[in-house]
Amino acid sequence: MILPIIAYGDPVLRKKADEITEAYPQLKELLANMWETMYNANGVGLAAPQIGLPIRLFLVDTTPFSDDEDLTEEEQKALSGFKKVFINAKIEEETGEEWAFNEGCLSIPDIREDVNRKDTVKITYQDENFKSYTETYYGLLARVIQHEYDHIEGILFTDKLSSLKKRLLKNRLEKISKGKINIEYKMRFPNPKKAR
Repeated sequence: MILPIIAYGDPVLRKKADEITEAYPQLKELLANMWETMYNANGVGLAAPQIGLPIRLFLVDTTPFSDDEDLTEEEQKALSGFKKVFINAKIEEETGEEWAFNEGCLSIPDIREDVNRKDTVKITYQDENFKSYTETYYGLLARVIQHEYDHIEGILFTDKLSSLKKRLLKNRLEKISKGKINIEYKMRFPNPKKAR
């Protein structure tokens, strides 16, 4: 089932999400709905707060990035078919060079900006069967994971922009929170009276 994506301005996007256990109700159904919602919106990642649930859960499928001709063959291979569920994730460390990449977000449609992030991330998480892992990711893969991880920490990519950029985006962000945008996928706005 395709769920509405929560728009910028909703308080759920600012909450630090809670851990879950294997007893979390209807987790398999929730994951199926999140995958369907993400693919319907042409996303490469989706975090539970983006569908209104303040829980430490996000999923990533970087396959759409794998045909980018600017990437090396090794990078394309790493991104191709990378599809994972991250539950109760905790970033252990972010290392390496900072690099800029143009990011967007399903909760903040029609806004894309360059964001600086470290190129290597070490993360501990559980998969959908609650098996634990500690893994290190690099480059674009690390970036997608960092972006989704930020969501479960109550952080949006726009928080990482300069104060000047934030001021320039203020009106556009307000329009999104009021539902004054045209989008191809289902969204829920914090101010339903003004949503179309």
